[in-house]
Amino acid sequence: MRFFIELSYNGTNFHGWQVQPNANTVQAEINKALSIILNATVEVVGAGRTDTGVHAKQMFAHFDFELVFDAQKLKQKLNSFLPKDISIYNIVQVGDEVSSRFDAISRTYEYHIVQHKDPFFNNAYYIHNKLNVSDMNLACKNILGKQDFTSFSKVNTDTFTNNCDVMIANWRWEGNVLVFTIKADRFLRNMVRAIVGTMLDVGVGKINIVEVKNIIAAKDRCMAGTSVPAHALFLTKVEYPKHIIS
Repeated sequence: MRFFIELSYNGTNFHGWQVQPNANTVQAEINKALSIILNATVEVVGAGRTDTGVHAKQMFAHFDFELVFDAQKLKQKLNSFLPKDISIYNIVQVGDEVSSRFDAISRTYEYHIVQHKDPFFNNAYYIHNKLNVSDMNLACKNILGKQDFTSFSKVNTDTFTNNCDVMIANWRWEGNVLVFTIKADRFLRNMVRAIVGTMLDVGVGKINIVEVKNIIAAKDRCMAGTSVPAHALFLTKVEYPKHIIS
């Protein structure tokens, strides 16, 4: 039988989601906890692979297990066993062929920026330069739709294609925090942080709105802006067809 886990985590103390040798990762912590509690070797597959320091307000993972168990009790035991940086919200049975990774239809990320140094916003990127948010939102229109995002991807990745369909991309103020939201069917490695870095170049007047189009067309990572730090990036939502999970 296959089960979905809905969870969140603060990525500060982890070397990303994916299991790595000699590194503390979210996936490794969940594998260990499930295996001990269920007294069997259990490995979860995540909806994505967040990098070192990146957080998730909503993440899904799936695992297979052959015996019946009480999902509510398993959730409680996992939350007691796992470190405080990881929270389990729900465990539900799904179809045996459903994949948390490949059946996801969209993922949404947020990037948080503050313009005034504040010790209580440790998960936001502090930048003192004055930003033209209006120009940054105009520049966002250039990244909407299905395009090749090679210019915003790490080089030498093992992806079959660098095409992504971006459905939402915008900047807005939430109190003292400037929030960038981007939603797409899929993301390349480092893509969001590279896009944010490029948009900040627009915001400070280093490049103009039209140049964003040229950066995308170039399919050259060297053309885009510097990747911003990981600590201010959040995976906020993963969506699936309603027949899988609502």
